[in-house]
Amino acid sequence: MTSTTQRALAAETEKRPGRWLALSVLVLAVLLVAVDATVLGLATPYISEDLRPSGTQLLWIGDVYSFVIAGLLVSMGSLGDRIGRKKLLLVGSVAFGLISVLNAYAGSPETLIVARALLGVAGATLMPATLALIRNLFHDPRERSLAIGIWGATASAGTAVGPVVGGFLLEHFWWGSVFLINLPVMAVLVLVGVKLLPESRNPRPGPWDLASVVLSLVGMVGIVYGIKEAASHGPSAVAFGAGLLGAGALYGFVRRQLTLPVPLLDMRLFRSRGFSGAVLADLLTILGLSGLVFFLSQYLQLVQGRGPLEAGLAEIPAALGAVAAGLVAGRVARRYSVRSVAAGGLAAIGIALAVLTLLSTSTGYPLLGAALLVVGVGAGLSFTVTSDVILSSVPKEQAGAASAVSETAYELGAALGIALLGSIVTGVYRGFTVPAGTPPEVAAAAHESLGGAVEASAGLPNARELVDAAGTAFVEGISRAAGIGAAVLLAASAAAWILLRGQKLGTGTEHP
Repeated sequence: MTSTTQRALAAETEKRPGRWLALSVLVLAVLLVAVDATVLGLATPYISEDLRPSGTQLLWIGDVYSFVIAGLLVSMGSLGDRIGRKKLLLVGSVAFGLISVLNAYAGSPETLIVARALLGVAGATLMPATLALIRNLFHDPRERSLAIGIWGATASAGTAVGPVVGGFLLEHFWWGSVFLINLPVMAVLVLVGVKLLPESRNPRPGPWDLASVVLSLVGMVGIVYGIKEAASHGPSAVAFGAGLLGAGALYGFVRRQLTLPVPLLDMRLFRSRGFSGAVLADLLTILGLSGLVFFLSQYLQLVQGRGPLEAGLAEIPAALGAVAAGLVAGRVARRYSVRSVAAGGLAAIGIALAVLTLLSTSTGYPLLGAALLVVGVGAGLSFTVTSDVILSSVPKEQAGAASAVSETAYELGAALGIALLGSIVTGVYRGFTVPAGTPPEVAAAAHESLGGAVEASAGLPNARELVDAAGTAFVEGISRAAGIGAAVLLAASAAAWILLRGQKLGTGTEHP
């Protein structure tokens, strides 16, 4: 870098003296989304008891948020580039808070599924806007790496705050209260963000193409739904039709982007090996983790008998590891290499998941806590570095679109992980044999979900026997899902080692 360029960057940085205060507002939005995602797992047993959803409805409650957000992230990221990222972030934050109220007071599984879908629409406005604003707030590469590390660490901290606060609320209030904690965070974000956040947008944005928005949404939801149906119920005409519709819509989306003068998503971004490698690493990482994490809270509560607050505290090592690793990831990557940090982090998660295949109903906490700590460290290293690579690979005018691609990979991986690995857990679980003498209606309820088994067995002479059989089957499903997740993560580590070769932080330059 020439001295002229360095002086230009320094001058640009000096124009934003409040950039670190502005960052504190952005991380509030990340905290909002992270807390919402983590409290749902703790609330699942209570939702099962109150709303009595079927096993399929329970999966939809868990993953419809990710379905919708994955389908809309690219569109919302591009919209922020056009109308202003600050404006989109603040409007989305207000909507997120209001829709959280609808989630809290849902009176049926169907209402909660719809409310979660609407929350996905609002959530799709938040994450791309925060990363894009970081790209435009911090022009110095080292400062930006630290800012991204803080951003990622806050997301990880949210995974610790969510279960602990959620556990406290669940022990003192009804399950809907876990959604209402979004309101004070949203209020602070909006009130402070109006004053501190600078507006930024693409100076030559072009029109927001509605046809591309529809194709993106239909494509993502169709493919994920098709995979979910096939994994849950086996190959069927519905699953094949949904997958075919989704693939066709995505093909149409890509074709349309290549022909539009100003596309919703510039497909040329994927020509960068570093950009594509970072996106793929994010997708596979979340795919391998999410299905397992979704069921971990149920394991801690329903199998091991922990209270919701204790279960939340038990998950803290993952968050602490991610926070610590996220804050130092940029420095480590500059000292060694991007690919060693990303690939090493992914391999660490894979090894930890492999250890979790040894999980049983009586597994002691030291093994589980150690595995969660390693998962957190690996995720903190990998996500921070790949997010930095993605943002550094594009001009700042396209920061919204690039951030949206990064978050789409994250949310698509979450949806696929819950659909595939979650369906493996559910499939193994539903095959367990109920004890002799169990009434047919109790057996049917027990096979729907573990929460259903615990509730339906109340008062039965063989209640303990039924719950133990259900818990053993549930743990066996988690063990199989962990094994598949480990294989996915180790494959992602190998891919990152190859695709991120020569990638440097803060430059977007690939070296031979």
